Amino acid sequence: MTSLPADVFAAGAKLPLYNANTLIVGSGAAGLNAALQLAAHGQRDVILVTERWGAGASNEAGSDKQTYYKLALAHAALDSPRQMAEDLFAGGSMHGDIALCEAQHSAQAFYHLVARGVPFPHDRYGAYVGYRTDHDQRGRATSAGPLTSHLMCECLGRAVREAGMKVLDQHHVVALLTYEAGSEKHVCGAVALDMNNLESPHHRLVVFNAVNVVLATGGPGGMYRTSVYPHSQVGSTGMALAIGAAANNLTESQFGLASTKFRWNLSGTYQQVIPRYVSTDANGGDAREFLNEAFPDLRSLAGAIFRKGYEWPFDCAKVRGHGSSLIDLLVYQETVRRGRRAFLDFTQNPTDPAGREPFTLDCLDEEARTYLQRSGATAATPIERLRQMNEPAYQLYRSHDIDLVREPLEIAVCAQHNNGGLAGNIWWESNIRHLFPIGEVNGTHGVRRPGGAALNAGQVGGLRAAVFIARRYGAAPPAANDFVRRVEAQLADTLEFARSVTARPSGGLKPEQVIAEIQERMSSCAAIVREVGAVRAAAEAAWRLCKRVRRESSSSSVPLAFRARDMCLTHALYLEALREYLERGGQSRGSYLVLDARGAPLDAKLDEKWRFGLAHPADFVSQNILEIELAADQQADVAAEQHVQKRWVPIRPIPKPDGWFENVWNEYRHDQIVQ
Repeated sequence: MTSLPADVFAAGAKLPLYNANTLIVGSGAAGLNAALQLAAHGQRDVILVTERWGAGASNEAGSDKQTYYKLALAHAALDSPRQMAEDLFAGGSMHGDIALCEAQHSAQAFYHLVARGVPFPHDRYGAYVGYRTDHDQRGRATSAGPLTSHLMCECLGRAVREAGMKVLDQHHVVALLTYEAGSEKHVCGAVALDMNNLESPHHRLVVFNAVNVVLATGGPGGMYRTSVYPHSQVGSTGMALAIGAAANNLTESQFGLASTKFRWNLSGTYQQVIPRYVSTDANGGDAREFLNEAFPDLRSLAGAIFRKGYEWPFDCAKVRGHGSSLIDLLVYQETVRRGRRAFLDFTQNPTDPAGREPFTLDCLDEEARTYLQRSGATAATPIERLRQMNEPAYQLYRSHDIDLVREPLEIAVCAQHNNGGLAGNIWWESNIRHLFPIGEVNGTHGVRRPGGAALNAGQVGGLRAAVFIARRYGAAPPAANDFVRRVEAQLADTLEFARSVTARPSGGLKPEQVIAEIQERMSSCAAIVREVGAVRAAAEAAWRLCKRVRRESSSSSVPLAFRARDMCLTHALYLEALREYLERGGQSRGSYLVLDARGAPLDAKLDEKWRFGLAHPADFVSQNILEIELAADQQADVAAEQHVQKRWVPIRPIPKPDGWFENVWNEYRHDQIVQ
């Protein structure tokens, strides 16, 4: 079992040291599941360390009925792991062997959550029925309500506590520690700030000596100004990038319509009840239904709003032909380009752009009309239909002092999910040996993932990592003195940054300034609309900021200074990846649109700047996945060209194992599976 900390001397400081086989960083659904899976496979020498228990996207994010994507398991559903893998793979930029693992373990991961008490609904025969989500045609989605991932954390967290596993709350991990073994780099621990003892000597740095590190810190949600991530979800990707961990698909993020006063995704029922879209000037005057500029009639307008419910993420392939994602583009134009404010008004129906007919259910296309009728949502106004179909969706906003009966809901196109991230193999191990990024920090999600697939991926990743650690990496950590000798220079570097930040004059570079600059840059250049010239300039500015952060940071808040440093390196690598993609000729795909004067114009009534082309499956950037990494530690001080390695890796196909039982059984008995 995990020992209590013992003081060690390193880099001229006395620091508390914890020893464990595995350190799990993060207390969201992925990290908690990894802890339980490790225990189930016999490895209990585990420490779970978290900045704040209950924080992060898993605990604090959701939507009208937050989706969990799984294999279809109910009644006569015709599905298989192979079919699910093919659908995940078809989303683009996803390795086939990863897709197969996520599909093959889907039922196992789902039923583990059910056994832990997550209240996924089933019928009287025990069937966990499903529905259709975005990028899904098979009805694999299920939900435990608007707080599905929160309920997952609640149930998994209770199980972790009941199992007596070691949890260190209020510890902010700021650096990963490594050593070289031949030609490979291995992670061997981490450094954290004890948030309850920041005034102690050496800023209360705490050191972890571990054989394995499971990184479950979520996506870098703090990079965007316009974001639906909870404020507590900022990410820690930079500390893995700093040690040379490879990342992939950093060009791929997901954006969608969300409320801004209270950060919440406006998918599902919020759109299917067909609210009115209105914009005003900055002071709330000059109200107008701005969607009417681009849609020809009420049928096409209402149909697009309805489909926005299950086609919620912005999708550049659903813009033309008055598709549902034209709505996101019009909201973006209204708020970002025109400087106006946009709202959903649930008290009134949308009006006919052609001015010919009032709104009734009879004016809807068959898909929308049938859905509302079968759901019993046939009332006269959107708010009445919302309450008929999904009363909890209405009450959610009431609980945050927003009454949709009386006030419009301010909205924006917001960053919602990071589909790229750190690279890993089929056991979720990084190129840095013994480092296992799981959950959103791992870039397994590809270009177009089905809604809720990320929750499945996080659960499967924790399971796969636990199996590998228990089978292959189960040794005890080295003796404390040997460990300290191995990492002392890295500890000194971390201590030096913490000391210099508080020692510099008050006129230095403030973390708040750094974060504001990062958020402005990413929201302007790396959101749903992207241009190669702007991205190129943004990447160069990002590297200049990285240099300044290391040399000029000044703050009374050491945690905030480390946060800004982490975010700065992260956004520089993201922009560098995006620059590489665009300079390779990459076009619009997934959840972003690349403006291109050579592209075709929109068929809506928008000006000439809205020209773009779509990436084709045969394109080089569609056939390969971009991997990017720093060539060595601590190289944010030099020019980008000298320290960033980029490689385009052919997408691996879905494996076709023969599945002959006698052969698999033989390999299993001889311990030849986990390799």
